[in-house]
Amino acid sequence: MELGSSVGAVRSKRVLLGDQVRPAVIVIKDGKIHQILSDSDFPGGEVLDVGDSVVMPGIVDCHVHVNEPGRVSWEGFWTATRAAAAGGVTTIVDMPLNSLPPTTTVGNFHEKRLEAAGKCFVDTAFWGGVIPGNQLELRPMIQAGVAGFKCFLIHSGVEEFPHVTERDLHAAMAQLQGTGSVLLFHAEVDVQQTTQEDGDPRQYSTFLQSRPDVMEMEAIRTITALCLQYQVRCHIVHLSSAKPLELIQEARQAGAPLTVETTHHYLSLCAENIPAGATQFKCCPPIRGSVNQEQLWSALKAGQIDMVVSDHSPCTPDLKKLVTGDFTEAWGGISSLQFGLPLFWSSASKRGFQLSDVTRLLSLQTARLSRLDDRKGSLAPGYDADLVVWDPEKEFEIKEASIHHKNKLTPYLGLTLRGVVCATIVRGQLVYREGSFCPEPLGTHLLIQL
Repeated sequence: MELGSSVGAVRSKRVLLGDQVRPAVIVIKDGKIHQILSDSDFPGGEVLDVGDSVVMPGIVDCHVHVNEPGRVSWEGFWTATRAAAAGGVTTIVDMPLNSLPPTTTVGNFHEKRLEAAGKCFVDTAFWGGVIPGNQLELRPMIQAGVAGFKCFLIHSGVEEFPHVTERDLHAAMAQLQGTGSVLLFHAEVDVQQTTQEDGDPRQYSTFLQSRPDVMEMEAIRTITALCLQYQVRCHIVHLSSAKPLELIQEARQAGAPLTVETTHHYLSLCAENIPAGATQFKCCPPIRGSVNQEQLWSALKAGQIDMVVSDHSPCTPDLKKLVTGDFTEAWGGISSLQFGLPLFWSSASKRGFQLSDVTRLLSLQTARLSRLDDRKGSLAPGYDADLVVWDPEKEFEIKEASIHHKNKLTPYLGLTLRGVVCATIVRGQLVYREGSFCPEPLGTHLLIQL
């Protein structure tokens, strides 16, 4: 079967259906899952037989910084979505920054969509942004099809996307009330005791001490109060500290429509193992210690954390300050879009997580957050035929030559992971198989109609 061609049916001895893995044939019609049959009920016809590779819903990564237009030297839709396809990711949701201009007006949103046209190998949705003074752009952006909005409670790292005050949040949330849209928060605030940056800037501990847990704690205290007050859907992105989990649980029990994600790097990397000067490990909020990491895993198992995403945030190598190894000056962001599935499975499989947990945390819940769960994230008739075909037992080493991100710098280089993606199917079309891509991008833009 040629890359780029439409697949009529997929047969496997291991298809993930609900909580069960069993032999099945997935029949595809007009890009949708038409039927799921047992082998004996399949009437015949052309079929992609993948043997005993696992077939499950494609990954929906709802936290990706593509950075186009404006910063295409950092990434771009062509490279980002190829990397996604190689990682079994069938849908990404692009963040409103660090593109230039950011997605903070309807005009900027249209500009981004024009730039992305004809460059996406997987399906792509878009977050808008909340910045001071743009509250009257929010409803028009909802009408234009953004999945929701992202804001920062601390400096974003780029001047064109300023962080919001509590006053700005009241103005924005008043606009979002009753729309069904969602507001995503970078949940850190500046607190008094974090101003000193004494210590060796090459030591990771110096950077870690400058972004303590209390910064997340205090931000989440503000978010939970606003969420309860306005009853607007709120979502905490990239939770790194386990300390605010109790606060989040209390708010939910009190009726706050609040969800929370963590990322692959907080679950896979820990502060104790970060070498001096290894600025490829820098992100904000920071990677914390191993005790905290185990608490995140426990929260994930208990359902206190709803989903896991990449927060793919690349940059050019010079911005990582590798020559000086200065953590305080380096850009904060980790590239991992291509490796989310094996990163998660390598650690989760050792902790008793099942394949159904992978789909729930990496596909279903992320689709639900983005309002795509009527067509993405599930293997059922009527849903888009977005499938990842992979071998969860097979191991591979991350080598620079196999990385499809534009910039190859990642803390995962040289790591051996479990879980090899064999093929990726987007709306019934074979976009990736065994290291090769379809000749033309076949992804579409997903506009959310509330």
